[in-house]
Amino acid sequence: MTTIGWSQRLLAVFFMAAGALHFLRPRMYEEIVPDYMPAHHELVLVSGAAEIAGAVMVVFPRTRRIAGLWLAATLVLVFPANVHMALHPDRYPSIAPALLWARLPLQPLVIWWALRATRPARGDLHTYRTET
Repeated sequence: MTTIGWSQRLLAVFFMAAGALHFLRPRMYEEIVPDYMPAHHELVLVSGAAEIAGAVMVVFPRTRRIAGLWLAATLVLVFPANVHMALHPDRYPSIAPALLWARLPLQPLVIWWALRATRPARGDLHTYRTET
């Protein structure tokens, strides 16, 4: 039986909290959706649900690997919002422009974390069955 490690627990909690905030404070997220994208409210809810779904999948060994891929894809898809914030610091006066730029390189690190924390452990062959 495979257990859940500390990095996986932290990853699940991180994305559960981040996803929940999309529902608790949707306006905050709607403001960072780039203007060229439609349906800001719906995109915020879908991205929040995607983060929560990924968090839940991390917990279970059978879905853990797909969770890493799911969360990585989610992070890639929401990256334009982070770029939008960096390019339009005047819209976010409560955040220092340097911080808006500094968070951009953090996104690939979180993607790496999601993929690394959810990769199959050596000897966990059951997690490879869906990949072959």
